[in-house]
Amino acid sequence: MKRLNELLADVRALDIRGSVARDISALEYDSRKVEADNCFFAVVGTASDGHNYIPMAVERGAKAIVCQRLPESLSDDVAYIVVEDTNEAMAMMAAAYYDHPSEELRLVGVTGTNGKTTTATLLYDMTMAMGYRAGLISTVVYRIGEERIPSTHTTPDAIRLNAMMRRMVDSGCDYCFMEVSSHSIVQHRIDGLKFTGGLFTNLTHDHLDYHGTYKEYIRAKKLFFDKLPKDSWAVTNIDDRNGEVMVQNTEAKVYRLSLRSMADFNTRLTEMLPDGMLLNLAGNELWVHFTGRFNAYNLTTVYAAATLLGWDKMEVLTTLSALKPVSGRFESVAADDGTMAIVDYAHTPDALENVLETIEEVRRGDQQLFVVCGCGGDRDKTKRPEMAAIALRYATTAIFTSDNPRTEDAEAILDDMEAGVGEKRNYLRITNRREAIRTAAMLAKVGDIILIAGKGHEDYQIIGTEKHHFDDREQARKAFDLKHNA
Repeated sequence: MKRLNELLADVRALDIRGSVARDISALEYDSRKVEADNCFFAVVGTASDGHNYIPMAVERGAKAIVCQRLPESLSDDVAYIVVEDTNEAMAMMAAAYYDHPSEELRLVGVTGTNGKTTTATLLYDMTMAMGYRAGLISTVVYRIGEERIPSTHTTPDAIRLNAMMRRMVDSGCDYCFMEVSSHSIVQHRIDGLKFTGGLFTNLTHDHLDYHGTYKEYIRAKKLFFDKLPKDSWAVTNIDDRNGEVMVQNTEAKVYRLSLRSMADFNTRLTEMLPDGMLLNLAGNELWVHFTGRFNAYNLTTVYAAATLLGWDKMEVLTTLSALKPVSGRFESVAADDGTMAIVDYAHTPDALENVLETIEEVRRGDQQLFVVCGCGGDRDKTKRPEMAAIALRYATTAIFTSDNPRTEDAEAILDDMEAGVGEKRNYLRITNRREAIRTAAMLAKVGDIILIAGKGHEDYQIIGTEKHHFDDREQARKAFDLKHNA
């Protein structure tokens, strides 16, 4: 239980009706889950408006309602708090309800379009490998020390976020590494959190279905750095054209990284092979189990964060050399004859091109490259023809297929992709993703490479509003087995 008036200490209330001198048993924004003495937040979402469910919340026992407008009828034994933004108030009250757990952690946020999951996960892996305890909040999984919790969102809602961080603190974690999505920034999910540092990876076109314009997407990401406190630090990738933009108004101490020019953290890619690469990182030669220029940036970001956290540089480098790639990020599935499938989460034009450039740098002239890719439904349509054009630029043969069509017609999504093929005809259109992967395996000769892009770690496919089990890695193995046992 927490006193409502204490939870409201950092909230800008426009109006208060009823007594706030009462105990609150839990915070909830889903009226169906409200129980006795809960505080209910009437959140205005894209699909529904929580204000319509205030009567249900009161009926189920809510004793406090946080809303942006008062309902027509007020209950005498309920406190109503009117605020400008319910999401913002929820974040501040959640932080207070769980006794501000982020202030007891060294919390590092990672934002950008690509590389967030890899960077945050490697920081978690490094921390645990070096004998510290850490938490992780990522697209793939949430971690509290060794405990694994299924991930529902890149950045969960403010209540769950603070609840998990409290569990991290209580379980002895000293650090937390979290992906910070653009949605979470503008929806105030991270308000009330105290960040030790922030990391910027890169920025390309993504989530324009939500933000509307690229300018708004930039603004959302930049807002994270704008809000960092004076005693924190920020690391930005200055090889990205938006790298300096991100930190131009931050009060945090700024550090820069680059693979191209002088910076606080410099890396030079010396040699690249399919199973790893040789880096000169901060003046030290280092062999890592990662490949690709994009991973060189990720590893430099990890090194920068680790050193700014005060860890021994040589111990950091030693640990980096032992780390393994993140699930679904340039993950290889090898056939017995040496044919290789690479499964990667690349679902933006820039990410797809990064992966393909890496493959291009390591594949031999006699190796064919098959690219299996699609685009998600109910998401930014502008990237579909661009993704197709990029695939065709590198592929011997591209196979356009279904990704997560969601409520869109999968065939219509492929029509959008085909708008980017131009005069090129080195592609097939196979809507069924299982058949697309199987076809690529059947066409591949000994030693060829197959890139299966878009889903990576995901073990499901969303068709309509339902999730169906589907794992690209499993399908690649089955396709190879079918071919070799035929």
